[in-house]
Amino acid sequence: MRKRLVIALGGNALGNSPQEQLELVKSTASTIVDLVEEGYDVVIGHGNGPQVGMVNLAFEFSANNGGCAPAMPFPECGAMTQGYIGYHLQQAVQRELARRGLNTPCAAIITQVVVDPNDEAFQHPTKPVGMFYSKEDADRIMAETGYTFVEDAGRGYRRVVPSPVPVKIVELPILEELVDMHSLVITAGGGGIPVIEKGPGDFQGVAAVIDKDRASAKLALDLNADMLIILTAVEKVSINFGKPDQKDLEQMTIAEANEYIRQNQFAPGSMLPKVESCISFVQKTKGGKALITSLEKAREALQGKTGTLIVK
Repeated sequence: MRKRLVIALGGNALGNSPQEQLELVKSTASTIVDLVEEGYDVVIGHGNGPQVGMVNLAFEFSANNGGCAPAMPFPECGAMTQGYIGYHLQQAVQRELARRGLNTPCAAIITQVVVDPNDEAFQHPTKPVGMFYSKEDADRIMAETGYTFVEDAGRGYRRVVPSPVPVKIVELPILEELVDMHSLVITAGGGGIPVIEKGPGDFQGVAAVIDKDRASAKLALDLNADMLIILTAVEKVSINFGKPDQKDLEQMTIAEANEYIRQNQFAPGSMLPKVESCISFVQKTKGGKALITSLEKAREALQGKTGTLIVK
């Protein structure tokens, strides 16, 4: 029986412009098709933090500076980035599948994800979006717009928006059909377009960005995936990161991971949500496992040669 993988791909790995992204997705597609070639059914979730912030800012700048374009609501910006990132990934994957003589269907699905309107995240924005700014520019934009900016990992200041917990994937039934047909599906882009369910079939978009790792964990759980794979900038998860006694981890149990979280071993804006998402998936499945590694090492990690495996 074919095993099912859900892969979470970071938005920062997709470049700072459509042109850069078109180049970067070529290597991404090669890794993904490696896994298809090995007999896995693959579902891809991806981030959009840098992209959604830039699209939103571009529309606002145009609207406020005589560009004759309206300001665009944040959910619509999320839908736009979900569409163009999915389009680039879809094309690159289709090209690589054809090059290898594989006839696996591939489609990107615009996906809505229901969130709770009472989620406390709406009172405490934490999700960085868009480009990096100097403190002076961030202060100026905050004064002009009322946005919230925070310092992000020593790289500058970025706008933060609410990051509510994903509750339900609206398009799940069609995703299940496609995966059952062994299609390669690109979905829940940017964590999905966050919506509030007003009634049966009645959804309203909200200004937020769902963490793509949490959305991918929810997707993996709902699709009964065998493994959640989170691809990031590092080959393995580490404790005492950046210190002389840094230790790379080959495997963590849920109990060990929770203890490392208690020790503040994982940075809130980077590794922490990845580890928490893996815990959430693994503890709710019977035999499910989660893996954190780099894009370049994904194939080797699935063969047990590298990466950090999270198990019960």
